[in-house]
Amino acid sequence: MLLTSPTSHAAQPVGALLRQWRQRRRMSQLDLATEAEISTRHLSCVETGRAEPSRAMLLRLADQLEVPLRERNVLLTAAGFAPLYRERPLADPALAGARQALDLVLRGHEPYPALLVDRHWNLVAHNRAVPPLLAGIEPEFLAHPCNVLRLSLHPRGFGPRIGNLAQWRSHLLLRLRQQVTASGDATLQALLEELQAMPLPPGTPPDEHPLPDGGVIVPLQYVTPAGTLNLISTTTVFGTPVDITLSELALETFFPADEATAAALRQSFDAALAQLPV
Repeated sequence: MLLTSPTSHAAQPVGALLRQWRQRRRMSQLDLATEAEISTRHLSCVETGRAEPSRAMLLRLADQLEVPLRERNVLLTAAGFAPLYRERPLADPALAGARQALDLVLRGHEPYPALLVDRHWNLVAHNRAVPPLLAGIEPEFLAHPCNVLRLSLHPRGFGPRIGNLAQWRSHLLLRLRQQVTASGDATLQALLEELQAMPLPPGTPPDEHPLPDGGVIVPLQYVTPAGTLNLISTTTVFGTPVDITLSELALETFFPADEATAAALRQSFDAALAQLPV
């Protein structure tokens, strides 16, 4: 089921933007110059505006700095070049193959839940195993654009339904901090600050960090009237995107951590399908 969806920079010289990305990646001028196979002196001149980078050099530096595609266009524009990477809506015919692949993954993961999110964690698509888990959630949290992180942690969203909420919250906030550091995205930074300030429901057990039963990943313990579902999650992204939209999508898939959860999810999915019109 497909629904639909820049880091803004004031007009800054390309050298200043490159310096910001280098500092964000905690690289010295020597580190970056060595990786990009240019002289440190030339890189210094580019950063200070005494020299202008060629298009090829700018893209090489962006590769070494792992600059997101959206921000590479910003660098190119600041240097006087045309943007290189297009941003098409997911419904664009040019993305038909990618859209089909996404649909196959979402449907193929049933009866277990899977969803697709954009760079700001807004819900783009989900499979048919997700709606049963949304039953009883206030409509305001599901209205487009539905932010998955806000929905997960809010006291009137999923928060009270998560048995290990403090631990799961710490896990999500760590992921979000890492994304903010990697992208410098102002919208993600604002979301992080909002979620950090969000109170935990009264009586929530503290996050004691150690994983239960010697586990190796952080589980999601989702409390339902029929019992607690123990889920583990994986994240999948496109490997070699050259379209901004595709580069910013992530598939979040959830797997049962035990047979009781697997059986409960299969039963919930079958019941939901039985209610759909033929």
